[in-house]
Amino acid sequence: APTAAGHARNRSSRRVLTIIRESLRTLTALLAGLLLLSACGSGPDEVAGGDTFAVEHAYGVTDVPVNPQRVVSVGYTDDQTLLALGIKPVGMVDQYPAGDGVDANISWPWVERLWDGVVPEVVMTNGESLNFEKVAALQPDLIVGVYSDMTADDYARLTKIAPTVAWAKDVEDPFAAPWEATARQIARAVGKEAEATELIDAITAQIAQVKAENPQFSGKTAVAFSVYQNALAPFASTDVRGKLLSDLGFASVPEIDAAAGAQFYAMLSPEHASLLDVDRAFFIGDAADQETVRADPLFRSLPVFTEGRVAYLADSEPPAVGAALSQSTVASLHYAIDQVVAAAND
Repeated sequence: APTAAGHARNRSSRRVLTIIRESLRTLTALLAGLLLLSACGSGPDEVAGGDTFAVEHAYGVTDVPVNPQRVVSVGYTDDQTLLALGIKPVGMVDQYPAGDGVDANISWPWVERLWDGVVPEVVMTNGESLNFEKVAALQPDLIVGVYSDMTADDYARLTKIAPTVAWAKDVEDPFAAPWEATARQIARAVGKEAEATELIDAITAQIAQVKAENPQFSGKTAVAFSVYQNALAPFASTDVRGKLLSDLGFASVPEIDAAAGAQFYAMLSPEHASLLDVDRAFFIGDAADQETVRADPLFRSLPVFTEGRVAYLADSEPPAVGAALSQSTVASLHYAIDQVVAAAND
């Protein structure tokens, strides 16, 4: 007959087996979780180790950190795309400097809610040079310069501060790149390509809906223009302003593109002012510029002016439709589309 010692040994053996089984189940679950995390990753190009991933761009390939916490934007409008992707840059370019020292770029109707009271450091003001010392002082873990005129020398200096990503390598002119391409490259730099695709799809759907609801735009010539150095300056169809008009169904003017050449706009000599005599013109400029173009004798003589087919879109002044159109980011385009369509139908 079994002894008491035998019962004790049996109970002890069963406890050991139970502990072993539970430990195996725990280990199996842990390994499954690790495999799942490995399969998901944190970015499309994540490298071994899981803390960085590679991004290709015009100046090479950069290993950037997963989930960067301190991003500096040195592109003119890159901050808006980063905001739309849920990232508040700690540094940005002041494209529309205000005279009272308040950065107008954080109060646009399409970004104010996204900034949510955060005030970034201005590392460059439009027309001035990038302040590398300010960039370094912000201690960024990533620098993004996609919609940017960053030179190779600028890039070399910035990479000594933090990993830096420029525009895509197949883009010849970042200012002539489609807004979709710009958004995707910025999203690639922060590992949020899926989020960018959702934003792009929403804007594309809005454009398609507007085009379907406004068949009268189809085939009508349209141009966005401004004044530079007292010259009439239409934007080329490759520029973001011209591209949006084309996307909405309007036809571009090949002669303006030819006059622009490699630039994103043309400066028309007096004998070519008639190129602006289109079915619909959209002037981008604040009150003073609007007065200038309305007083231009050549422009005043064109039927597009005399017949009231010009829409005047304020640039930096409220409601800043011109700024939204000129920036054409995934943050500003919803607003720009609504306002441009309303102006076109006015």
